[in-house]
Amino acid sequence: MTDQQANSQYPIIVPRSEHRISRADISDNALKVLYRLKNAGYQAYLVGGGVRDLSLGREPKDFDVATDAHPEEVRALFRNCRLIGRRFRLAHVHFGPEIIEVATFRALHDGSADNGDVQLENGRIIRDNAYGTLAEDAMRRDFTINALYYNIADFSVVDHAGGMQDLEHGVVRLIGDPQVRFREDPVRMLRAVRFAVKLGFRIESETAGVIPRMADLLEDVPAARLFDEILKLLMSGVGVATLEALRQYDVFSRMFPLTEASLARDSHGTRSLFIARALANTDQRIADGKPVTPAFLFAALLWPAVQEAFGKRLEEDDLPQMAALQAAADDVVVDQLQSVAIPKRFSVPMREVWLMQPRFERRNNRRAARMITHPRFRAAYDFLLLRGEAGEADPELVSWWREYVEREGGAPPPDVDSAPRRRRRRRRKPA
Repeated sequence: MTDQQANSQYPIIVPRSEHRISRADISDNALKVLYRLKNAGYQAYLVGGGVRDLSLGREPKDFDVATDAHPEEVRALFRNCRLIGRRFRLAHVHFGPEIIEVATFRALHDGSADNGDVQLENGRIIRDNAYGTLAEDAMRRDFTINALYYNIADFSVVDHAGGMQDLEHGVVRLIGDPQVRFREDPVRMLRAVRFAVKLGFRIESETAGVIPRMADLLEDVPAARLFDEILKLLMSGVGVATLEALRQYDVFSRMFPLTEASLARDSHGTRSLFIARALANTDQRIADGKPVTPAFLFAALLWPAVQEAFGKRLEEDDLPQMAALQAAADDVVVDQLQSVAIPKRFSVPMREVWLMQPRFERRNNRRAARMITHPRFRAAYDFLLLRGEAGEADPELVSWWREYVEREGGAPPPDVDSAPRRRRRRRRKPA
């Protein structure tokens, strides 16, 4: 615990008249959960990102609740409740598509490997179901700006760690000793970067200084969990700035080692520009409310590594172009899965986008007509356009395909890779 967080002035109770949170901005379903817990005699607080975002005048993505009721007690109050998790036992209260997550106050632990229902392994929390008080729960949270509690009983905000002050100053500050907290859960390093970029904040100097030195801990995080975190990082509408920050703090290399190595050898900047364009395209689609797919994003992030592997396969194995590209794609995917798990529903279309790129080089009307019916054509075509913007693909090739796509409802443009064919007369069989 830092000196600021141990100061006797905490907790600070911010009355309704001194903060901007209004029940009118809170989900009706979250209010139902809060009031039912309160009326049953339990403490009930809106907590975390919902309080943070409402305090900043932002619209929260979801609403989480903290209470002194145990999970089984929460389930007894709500027929639409399901208990989930072993590492962290939680109650999910379902209201159609909206889920209100209800967590019981967690207790502080003493750092021992086995402390009641808290278990640690090499400093990392692998189980945490020891329940405690509101004050203890606040100190267990990761960042000060996420340790704010909106009390439904009197509409005040309870601040145990200086989160209101850090919100005002635009600071992402870890609660407690950064080395201990990052060892407990290395994903907190990614969360620090995400919050800083998303909110336009700066990471407090002590917290920021530790990240590059402890980034290697991310290599021990389950690959499936990293996949989920990457989606939060790069599909949040600020992907370009997030990638820059991830590379600045030396954490991108732990998740995409082949890509980072390829970018480091990119003397002309073409590969870096391509990824930046892809992320900018994703950011714009999110801003416009259009759908985005992880398959396209991962295809772009891994493309520099695929290009290098493709060149090596062509040179060393003397394979035909398509066979070399297929082998390169296999090499990169297998290697990448060691760091970040990519589900097959995304990795399969990702590979298809890659393997369609050489087919664009055949500017032939009949081939183009077949290609355009492929279910991945649009994604592969958009990929080609990004390659053109980055200076990787032939401008004339990109122009031909752009014209073809624009005119797909009418006559296609003339072929450029084959000479005009003479019509062959069918020879009549003799009578």
